[in-house]
Amino acid sequence: MTEFTVFDNILSWLRRGYPEGVPSTDYFPLLALLKRSLSEDDVVRAAQTVLEDTTADTVTEGDIRAAIRQVTAQEPNPEEMHQVASRLASVGWPLATPAR
Repeated sequence: MTEFTVFDNILSWLRRGYPEGVPSTDYFPLLALLKRSLSEDDVVRAAQTVLEDTTADTVTEGDIRAAIRQVTAQEPNPEEMHQVASRLASVGWPLATPAR
């Protein structure tokens, strides 16, 4: 039996919530939501995995870490956060922030 980790579950929610890929307007609110549930290293891994699955553009680890710094310096607006949270909730994302 395979044991799924929180990280595996989050990747599954991301793939179900964004089967066509993550639109650029959702990048920052999505990183902000992930940062609430995962370590920075896990956010980088999740972003690399999702971007690898959905885009031909090359996004480096440095690009992702820079985006995380930008997100933590200034949160996306509540409307953006609600939009992304609603999309992920529709595929089973927990509404409460899980403990790390």
